[in-house]
Amino acid sequence: MERQILHVDVNNAFLSWTAIEMLKNGSKLDIRTIPCIIGGDETTRRGIVLAKSMKAKEYGIVTAETIYSAKRKCPNLQVFSGLDYKKYKEYSNSLYQLLLEYTDKIERFSIDECFLDMTEFLQNDTLLNKAMEINRRVREELGFTVNVGVAHNKLLAKMASDFKKPDRVHTLFENEIQEKIWNMPISELFMLGKKTVPKLYNMGIKTIGELAKTDKNILTKKFGLHGALMWEYANGIDNSPVKYQVELPKSIGNSITLPMDIGRIEDLEKVLLALTEQVTFRLRRYKLLASVVNVQLRTNKFEDFSHQKKLDISTSNTKEIYTKAKELLYEMFQKGILIRLIGVKVDGLIGEDEVQLSMFSTSGTEKQDKLDKVVDNLKNKYGYNSITRAGSMNVDDIVKMIRKYE
Repeated sequence: MERQILHVDVNNAFLSWTAIEMLKNGSKLDIRTIPCIIGGDETTRRGIVLAKSMKAKEYGIVTAETIYSAKRKCPNLQVFSGLDYKKYKEYSNSLYQLLLEYTDKIERFSIDECFLDMTEFLQNDTLLNKAMEINRRVREELGFTVNVGVAHNKLLAKMASDFKKPDRVHTLFENEIQEKIWNMPISELFMLGKKTVPKLYNMGIKTIGELAKTDKNILTKKFGLHGALMWEYANGIDNSPVKYQVELPKSIGNSITLPMDIGRIEDLEKVLLALTEQVTFRLRRYKLLASVVNVQLRTNKFEDFSHQKKLDISTSNTKEIYTKAKELLYEMFQKGILIRLIGVKVDGLIGEDEVQLSMFSTSGTEKQDKLDKVVDNLKNKYGYNSITRAGSMNVDDIVKMIRKYE
C-alpha cells in the first residue's frame, strides 16, 4: 500500500505562540503583524534572534543573527522576550491533541512540527483534503497557522511544507519532483550539511536536479554512505517510517469533504455510517469509551452547523454511536440545502477499565459488541477496507451514488 504522509509545521512557532499569549493577556497589538523578533537580552551584544515575524523577514533578518545586526537592518524593529518553555510545550501539545483526531501514528519531529502517517486513516477521504482540513482547523481552533506538506514519504512531505509560507498546503508527489524541486539550489535539500555544499559546487553540482542526475557511484565514492543518501533524497527516495509513540487522544473524529454536494439525507446517513465506523474502530483500538457524540455539517455556501449529545452510557459500540449521530444529523438537516462536508467526533473519553457496572445492570449491546470485535479482527488482519458494514461507503461509492441522481 502506498504510504500517505503529512508534515505539519507551525509558522513562526515561538513568535506566533508568544503573540497569542500576549493577546490573551489583554494586549491590543498582534506582534505577528509588525517587524519584530523574539530575542535574548538585547542589552548585551550577544543577544540573538530566536524567531522573527514575516515583516522582519522582509528586511533580511535571519534566525540566530545578533539583535544588534538585526536592528541595523530594521531600525524600528521591536524585540520581545519569549515565553517559558513550559508554555510553548502547552501550545505544542494542543496541536498534537488535534492531530490525534486523525491518526495515532504521529512523530513529534520537534516542538513545532510533526509527521503523520495517514495510510490507514483515509478510508473516506483524500490525503489532500485531510491536509486542508487540518490547516483550517489549526487556524480556526488554535489561533496560529501551519504549513502542511502532502506526499508519499517523510522526505517529500517535509520539503513540501517548506515551500511558500505561511498558512499553506503544498503537495510533492513523485511526478512533481522534477518540476518543483530540481531547479532549487542544493542547499535546500533536506539533511544536506553546510560543509557538503561547497564540495558539491566544486564538482559542478549546484541544483537538486544536477545532484539527482549525477552517477550514484561517484557520489558514494566521494562521500561514502552519505553520498548515496544525498542521491536518493535528490530523487525523492525515502523509506524511513514515521516513528510514533501511541498516546491517548482527548477526542476522536473523522470528516469528509464530499466529492460532490449531497442534498438527500438518506445518502448522508450512509456517509455518516462509514465515518462512525472508522471513529469507533479507533476507539476500540485505544480501549476507550465515548460519552459525547458530535456531528458537523458544512453547506455548499460554507455555513457550518454542529450539534452534540451525551450518550446514555459511555461506549465504543458502533451501532449505539451511529444511532446518536443519526439523531443529530436529522436535527440539523433541512430540505433544500446541499452538504459539502460531514463529520463525526466523540468526546468525553474514558478507559474501558474506568467503567464500573452493577451486577444487575447491562448495556444490552453484548451481541453488537461481539460483532464489533469480529469486524475489528478482520480489519486488523486483512486491512481496514477488507470488510464494511451494510450501507457503509467509501469515496468511490459516494461518487457513483451521486451521479446516479444527476
